[in-house]
Amino acid sequence: MNLFANIRTLVIESLEALVADGVLPADLNMDNVTVEPPRDAAHGDMATNAAMVLAKPAKMKPRDIAEALATKLQDENRITVAEVAGPGFLNLRLADWVWQALVKKTYDGGYGQSIMGTGTRVNVEYVSANPTGPLHVGHVRGAVFGDALASLLAYAGYDVTREYYINDGGAQVDVLARSVFLRYLEANGQEVAFEDGTYPGDYLIPLGQALFEMHGDALVGKDEADWLEDVREFATDAMMNLIRSDLAALGIEMDVFYSEKSLYGTGQIEKSIAELDAKGLIYRGTLEPPKGKKPEDWEPREQTLFKSTEHGDDVDRPIQKSDGAWTYFAPDIAYHYDKISREFDELIDVFGADHGGYVKRMKAAVSALSDGQVPLDVKLTQLVKLTKNGEPFKMSKRAGTFITLRDVVDQVGPDVTRFVMLTRKQDAPLDFDFDKVTEQSKDNPVFYVQYAHARVQSVLRKAVEANIDVSDDALSSVDLAGMTNEGELALAKKIAEWPRLVEIAARTNEPHRIAFYLYELAGEFHALWNRGNTDESLRFFQEGDSETTQAKIALIRAAAVVISAGLGILGVTPANEMR
Repeated sequence: MNLFANIRTLVIESLEALVADGVLPADLNMDNVTVEPPRDAAHGDMATNAAMVLAKPAKMKPRDIAEALATKLQDENRITVAEVAGPGFLNLRLADWVWQALVKKTYDGGYGQSIMGTGTRVNVEYVSANPTGPLHVGHVRGAVFGDALASLLAYAGYDVTREYYINDGGAQVDVLARSVFLRYLEANGQEVAFEDGTYPGDYLIPLGQALFEMHGDALVGKDEADWLEDVREFATDAMMNLIRSDLAALGIEMDVFYSEKSLYGTGQIEKSIAELDAKGLIYRGTLEPPKGKKPEDWEPREQTLFKSTEHGDDVDRPIQKSDGAWTYFAPDIAYHYDKISREFDELIDVFGADHGGYVKRMKAAVSALSDGQVPLDVKLTQLVKLTKNGEPFKMSKRAGTFITLRDVVDQVGPDVTRFVMLTRKQDAPLDFDFDKVTEQSKDNPVFYVQYAHARVQSVLRKAVEANIDVSDDALSSVDLAGMTNEGELALAKKIAEWPRLVEIAARTNEPHRIAFYLYELAGEFHALWNRGNTDESLRFFQEGDSETTQAKIALIRAAAVVISAGLGILGVTPANEMR
């Protein structure tokens, strides 16, 4: 039950009654009327902007509309106060029984879940790291963000596909093959040198050994042309197995692994370019030299260009070089054309911050290929700064030059890793302090939220030991009329925000909102717990009074239901006890 949506419906019905009474003119568009929490909780439980957004089309003063609306709403038994504020905002206070009734609505197994996205198919592509080594910390944030976003959208009713684009069609996989071959020569007892441009990490030693066990010394002394293709395929498969294992360590499973290599030699790139050509968006031309650093795809000669400026880009983009080779943009166009062909209604790409210059061209391609019918939302994830003991976290010897995903997970576990990665909006830099994220304090949001859930579980266990029925069926039928304390109502009101928050987070593709909300909800719970230290009547377990205990547990069990659901979206396991 979305209480905010219900009260908005009440506001709309009251406005329509004012239209029927002749107070407001007919044919008013009420789509922009909102009901939301006020900025200051002291002003009320909810606020509506109805008078402000309807004043101009109604040709009336906002305050006149607000006063008429307030009079209508005060006839409704759910509203105890409807007060006009400022130029025409309307603050509402709800009856205590409304919050009491809402608590019981959380036990049906679907509280907060939405049908907002029903019938909409969304493709979320994330991670998509080059298959040249283990995932590093730069991939962790995108992996966690993309996975949490996919879970959030699914919770909001969307049909979601999680997808990983394997960049196995470029020159980097040839470098990988050569690096593995050097490890193979090492396994044959040869001295090797890793030149610039190769991958020196120890993670390739097992691959070289495996290649040696497969071929012995049969490849030694062979020309590169004789072994490159086979070693490339072997190395790519091995790296993708490693990447799948890394993702599994974070609790991430992809629905689709899509190979870039599958686009070459199959006519798919040509088909996508032909589609753009048919729309008059492909031409031969020479681009002006760029200012500053020259991009990789610029040539001072005629190339085949995509007229991306017609779809919001800053400049037209090369798709085929003067020698006939495809630019790196061409297979990406084909890949997104394939997504459109698979009839997704919305596309989301999660890129690293270093891909910021790629956003407009990719959006232009999707807009052109779908005739503007399929939106593409590109989310850029900023860098993560790792520290421990006040110093930068040391690099992994196994990786050679970077900190791996496993380095992070091994230090703090997947739950802490995932939650902390979502404590900032994805396009803001993130400080990941290994000491801070493992301390047990309010300053550690992971602990603070987990501790709230664990505290609820401890009360439930104590009640069961006292033979008090705290099943959801029992709690949904208890009398909550005594739930009138300010702290109890504050917790219930925060629980009421959950369905609204889910829809806002899903609509904006911002899963960090879930983490922020859980921290606030945990704060209301802990505050109520602490009040019980000085006021025994607020303690959740009342000795010798099972009915009052059930009523109080009904409230905190509702909070635990929401915390568990929110952590589930983030991919974090709720804690039943703290060690």
